[in-house]
Amino acid sequence: MNTRTFFVGALLVAGVLPLVAPTLPPAADGQRARTVSTVEPDAAASRVDWPTHFRDQPLTQQPLSALEQRFARRFPGAIARFSDGRRTLVLRDVDRPTRQLHPAADCFRAAGYAIERPRPFVDDRGDAWSCFGARRDGEALRVCEAIVDSEGRRWTDASAWFWAAQYGGGPWRATTVIEAVAEVL
Repeated sequence: MNTRTFFVGALLVAGVLPLVAPTLPPAADGQRARTVSTVEPDAAASRVDWPTHFRDQPLTQQPLSALEQRFARRFPGAIARFSDGRRTLVLRDVDRPTRQLHPAADCFRAAGYAIERPRPFVDDRGDAWSCFGARRDGEALRVCEAIVDSEGRRWTDASAWFWAAQYGGGPWRATTVIEAVAEVL
């Protein structure tokens, strides 16, 4: 076998391995691969020190929807849902880069919402967000999201966060704020 054939074969294996890794069976010692969460979502979320307030409003933890529960089973972190009485917040905590921390627009689109193009937004506190409008069955929502690390660095784009996270940092918290509006952006 020549060197070129070996190199091309190694590249092909390296390219395909991440795609099949989540489906690999448990390791010999009975532990699952790290890409699959072995903790029930509610148990993982209960160990996180979630915030008690958002924008000076008290938060009440809400149960995850059935769809969120299914997603949380394979999510490499913790997910929780809260309400401040006016808005819904979905918080996702991770301690390593993952493509499962994806834009909320993907979830809303998959749930049948018509999505407007995300736009940058800076709130009254100077925090940057990415916001989009979502519509379905006469319901209009404004959805804003950002990812923040333990040092306060902020990303409004999940892809930009993912590539920056490859070089270290963390843990990270993605905050998605959902509120009903009369008209979408």
